[in-house]
Amino acid sequence: MPHQGTSLEQALSRRGVSRREFLAFCGMMAAALALPKRASAMIEEALATPKRLPVIWLELQDCAGCTEAFLRSSSPTAAEIVLDVLSVDYHETIMAASGRRAEEAKEAAIQAGGYLLVVEGSISPADNGVYCCIGGKSSVALVEEAAANAVAVVAVGNCATFGGLPKASPNPTGAIGVMDLVKDKPVLNIPGCPMNPVNLTATVVHFLTFGALPEMDSLHRPLFAFGHLIHNNCERRGHFDAGEFVRAWGDVGHRAGWCLYQMGCKGPISSHNCPAVRYNDGTNWPIGAGHPCIGCSEPDFWDWPTYEPIVLQEATPPLTYPSTENVVREVTPEGAAITGGTLGLIAGAVGAFAYSTMTGRKESNPEVGEEEVEGHGVEEHEEAEEPEESAGKQE
Repeated sequence: MPHQGTSLEQALSRRGVSRREFLAFCGMMAAALALPKRASAMIEEALATPKRLPVIWLELQDCAGCTEAFLRSSSPTAAEIVLDVLSVDYHETIMAASGRRAEEAKEAAIQAGGYLLVVEGSISPADNGVYCCIGGKSSVALVEEAAANAVAVVAVGNCATFGGLPKASPNPTGAIGVMDLVKDKPVLNIPGCPMNPVNLTATVVHFLTFGALPEMDSLHRPLFAFGHLIHNNCERRGHFDAGEFVRAWGDVGHRAGWCLYQMGCKGPISSHNCPAVRYNDGTNWPIGAGHPCIGCSEPDFWDWPTYEPIVLQEATPPLTYPSTENVVREVTPEGAAITGGTLGLIAGAVGAFAYSTMTGRKESNPEVGEEEVEGHGVEEHEEAEEPEESAGKQE
């Protein structure tokens, strides 16, 4: 961790990150936030200021998957970049202190105020909160206490945003998301299972640059990351439009990268920037790996049928169905010659008509009368050729 008077740029420079790489990161954050290119200069100025934002990170009913995803990002590591501008005063997984000392550090940070509260995992209010207790306090009490002096709250992962897996039927713990409990502070949701660390990094950068959370949708998700359906930007969208669907796992369409909609893909009803940022430093994402989207950025996705195929309404006869065999396309010299000749005739006819229309050829030649122009029809042309054909037959 850098000292209080050290800027992010200085801290990264000590770790071997050049200024060029730092500026590239600022540009990448501007792009991720869907901001104009000039905004990268504002981000650079904000991150070059020797200030650090205090953070309290709570883990409740969760698997720590979002923390794991955050700590494994790289190039340069999102963890380094964010942690170098943040003062993480409490995080059960990564902090050195434990037990009483850890709780004292959190209490001191809460008393100081002005921090960003990050919550991972769902809240369990059922049966007086006995299903998730830390330091003798229920998850409800922990969130209410930590949110009191926070400047804003960021819920990461589907569990913290919408209840996630613990909320799935029959929901024995009464699991809820952070926004269902915290009503007096701005709450931003970064869903996903796990959340994408790029979106958390961009959110923190936006807060440091503009002093506010990014613009959100009705589910409190940042529009820069959740403003479009996955379906609209999916790399397999062309196959959907062409009616080319995977019909069974491992079939020809599946191996060829066809659309996974029939296999239960939730891309058409899920909003996320997965096709753009992907996972594991842009290596891949579920649909790119041949797996349908399960809708992990949406509320109650765990109660949706995940692997249940969708029966498509077939409005076309079987002859138009996608082929189940590899299509071999061969072009013979004879076929190419016939096709080329036909296209040439069509293009020539169209070009001649277009030229006469645009140039007004009839009007520019006063010597040609109305009747004479109309006489160049198909019927008279055929009659003019008949004597030649007859002569050819006599010979």
